[in-house]
Parts: sequence; structure tokens; C-alpha cells
Amino acid sequence: MIEDKSGSIGVLVEISADYFVARITPGRDALLSQSRAGRSDDRGGQVGSHVIIRQSGFNILTVIEKIWQEYVAGSQPMTMMRLVPLGEVAESGEFQRGVRHFPGTNAEVRLATDAILARTFGTFSDGGFSVGNLSGSGTVEVFLNASAFFGRHAAILGQTGSGKSWTVTSIIQSTLRQFPQAHIVVLDLQGEYAYKPDDMKSRHPFASDKMRSIGADELEMPYWLLTYAEMIELLIDPGDANAAVQMAHLRSSIVMLKEEANKDLDIGRITVDSPVYFSIDELYELFHKANVETGDFGKTKAPMHGKFDQLLVRMQSFFNDSRYNFMLRPRKRVSSQSLSGLMADLVGLGDPSASITVLDLSSVPVDVRPFVTSQIGRLVFEFNFWNPHCDEFPIYLICEEAHEYIPRSDNPEYRRSRRSMERIAKQGRKYGVGMCVVSQRPNELSETVLAQCGTFVCLRMGNPDDQKYVRSLVPDSAQGTFSALTALGRGEAILLGDAVPMPVRVQISLPKPPPNSSDVDFAGRWRRGSPNLSVDKLVEFWRKQKR
Repeated sequence: MIEDKSGSIGVLVEISADYFVARITPGRDALLSQSRAGRSDDRGGQVGSHVIIRQSGFNILTVIEKIWQEYVAGSQPMTMMRLVPLGEVAESGEFQRGVRHFPGTNAEVRLATDAILARTFGTFSDGGFSVGNLSGSGTVEVFLNASAFFGRHAAILGQTGSGKSWTVTSIIQSTLRQFPQAHIVVLDLQGEYAYKPDDMKSRHPFASDKMRSIGADELEMPYWLLTYAEMIELLIDPGDANAAVQMAHLRSSIVMLKEEANKDLDIGRITVDSPVYFSIDELYELFHKANVETGDFGKTKAPMHGKFDQLLVRMQSFFNDSRYNFMLRPRKRVSSQSLSGLMADLVGLGDPSASITVLDLSSVPVDVRPFVTSQIGRLVFEFNFWNPHCDEFPIYLICEEAHEYIPRSDNPEYRRSRRSMERIAKQGRKYGVGMCVVSQRPNELSETVLAQCGTFVCLRMGNPDDQKYVRSLVPDSAQGTFSALTALGRGEAILLGDAVPMPVRVQISLPKPPPNSSDVDFAGRWRRGSPNLSVDKLVEFWRKQKR
């Protein structure tokens, strides 16, 4: 049975489909500013807290959206509350979304006890996947439905300093505690989760026996895994008058080189997109040969003479740019057989094995990231697409700073990476591939990806455009809880969607240990002074593109 220790504090005076209005009984409004159990951190009866509406055996859980006073001449002011209904609570304590039995006027309003809230927000407690406590209550844990969170995609959104890295780390740590056989891949663009042995400040945010940190140069995403369309984007300028000729010759050349390099493999027909090795140096030579080919002992030019000038210059510039070595000059991935090792490393089946693979892309140049992230997203999807046991081997991809490579705008530079991630968003569930996008600028993030997310973790947002965009994703029933978006503290979030029984304001558990991210203490550093810096070392790192 539902506990009832708080007593009635008022009655309903107005009922509509999306909100109720309650009048607090004179003399009972003092309860709105008092804690239920004498705790200073309990916000019972304040905006954002929960109350129960009781009438005729039905119990409706609501959240307080607004409190005000109305003045009537000749009488004491009346305290009023606007309540947003969330769902019904059975006498047994079971919570069900939506309101099927609407109350009438004069229905009793009671403060929700911790026991009711704990039962409601513990709906998914059997899985043990706790992410924090109900804001305003240090005892009510909030649990997520793990299958819904990971299987239906999620988004973690909030401005810089709101606690995104804190939240990501806390959720992963909770995941590893409850699901030790998880397979999580993290795209770490800022080096916040990676472990660097030569950096004294770097630490393991996750258990060392569960985590493997791999840099882009160590992982290597070789050119021969690029699709034909990606090779075109990399090598051919669409504005070149000879682009059509170059694309045709590129297709035939790649197919020929792949067939020659893999004739000993029993793989049947090889296409331009087959994930098999070919030599990019030989590709360059084929283009160079066609570009200078002549006839009649040098007296006439061949049909393709001079058609590849820009392409050859472009290829040579990439060869001379050391930033592209991990892709164009691989050391380990130099045969078709090496693909198995790459795929194993990517999903944590390599040596050593790991439940979470952190791909440290902090040293990858910004202009190269679209190619790298596109490849990673495509390989993660392909792994389970071709895996006959994909339903027994779910994979979860966490995309940090997702707006940088999954943009809302149709920028040709990011078209390939956006398409790769949108494919996971739209089709990943069928093959056991889940995704979580993390962004400080949701307004710049792909609408297609966000539309496929079933759970949202919304931290503090100050940008009006971001607020408006995220609010448009929220159902009307959650607007009351969501109105506190700009007032959230660090690490405090509003959770809504498939993984929670109802929209809820949560203080995310402090990760132990925290990620490798923190705000710079300007005042403290300027007061105490800075350590002796080696400018020569700084310049050396810059030249070597090493952090």
C-alpha cells in the first residue's frame, strides 16, 4: 500500500488535460518550505518536486511547475500550485505513465513521500543500473532501463562546464559494474578518457583491466578500407574539369589493384568497395603513367594525357603530410589479413581484451577527423552487420563532441561521417549497435540522429537556440520538469525518454575516479604563478603534432 504520512496539504480547483491547479489549505502552506524528514537538502513542496493527487482510490503523481499567491479582498492570500501530471501510482506502488482516471475538483493534494518516489524511480532497479539520486533527495536512487538506454540510442546534451564528461564517465563506470561483459567504443576527441603513460596527469577513469586506450596512430585506419565514394572525396576535386575522367579511372584502377594484390585469397568477386588491401603507391603510379602517356613515339598525346594533374598534386600533398600517415602510410595494416586484427582491437577483442575501447583522437587534425570518425562508425556497424551472432554481441558507440562530425548542416566536408553515423542511428538497433551522442551544441547536431534517440540526458544549457531546439524534442508532459533547464547545477541533469519511468531531475553520481577534464583555475594560477615552461618543448610538440 502507498504510505500516507504527510497528510493533505490542499485540493484541486482546476483540471485540464495537461495540467492541474491546486489551492493550498490555509495553515498548510508552511509544509511547502519544510523538508519531509528534516533534511536541509530535501526540496519537498518546491518547484520541481512531486505531489500525489488522491481521489476515489486513484493516485496521480504530479510535479510542481509553478507556485504563486492570489489575493482576495478581505481575506488571507491563497497559495496556488500548477501541477503537471506524470502518471498513476497503484495502491501497490506500481507506477504507470499517463493518466487514465482524471480527478475532479476538491481532490486531495499530498506531498509524495520518499517511499513512493523510491518505488517509482526504482522501477528498473532490478538491473542495478543506477545513475544518481533524485535532485532534492539524497536517498532516492534513479535507475535506468539498460536495454532501452543502450538499445534505442541516447543523447547527452549540455553546455561547456555543465558536467558532460562527468556524466559520460559516471554512466560508463556504472555500466562496467553491472555489465562486466559490455562492449563499448568511445570516440575521445579531447583525450578526456584516454590513458597516456608519459603524461603524469593522465589517469585511468575506468578499471585498468576493463579498459584499453588506443591512439589513432596505433589503431591505424588504412586507406584501403575507404569506400569508393570516400576515395573520391579524399582525392578528387569536384570542381576540376576532368573530375569525371578521374573518377572513372580511379574505379577501374582500384578494382585492378585489389584483384592483383588478393589473387591468392579465395574471396570470389572483388568490387571497388571490397575491404581488401591494395598499394596506394601503385595507384599513384597508374595515374602518373596515364597522365604522361603519349603515342607515335612521343609525337601525339594519349586521350588521358594531362587529365590527372590536379589529382597527382593532391595525392602528393597528402603523402608529404605526416598527419595522414596513420591512414596513408600504415605500418601494421598492410595486408588484407590485418583487417581481422583491426576489427578485434576496435570492439575490445584484441590483445589485451577490454570491455571499453577508448579511441584517443585528440592528436588527429580537425580536417582529418571526418574521415577517421566515418571509418570508425562504418567499421563498428559492419562488424555486427556481418556478425551472424549480432544479437548476442551488442556494441555501444559513444560519440564525444558529436556536433564536430555529425553536423546538422549539409557541409560536403562532413557528409561522409554524418552519413556513417546516421546509418547507425537508423539501422543499428536491428544489428545490436547502439549509439550515444554527446554534444555542447545540440542545435548544430544532425536532426536525423537526435530524432532516433530514445533517451535524453539534458544538462545545463544557456544558449537560447540550443534550449529551443532541445525543447522541441520534449513531449508536453515533460515541459514542467524541463523548465528548470537553465537552473541545473554541475552534474545535474533532466532525464527523459524510454529508459526512465517519467521525466526526472537527477544529480548524476560523482565518477570515481573522474575523467581527465577539469576547469582551469585562472585566478589560482595567476595568483600562485605558473611553472617554468619549455617553449622549445612546446614548439617540438606542435611540429610533431603530438600532445
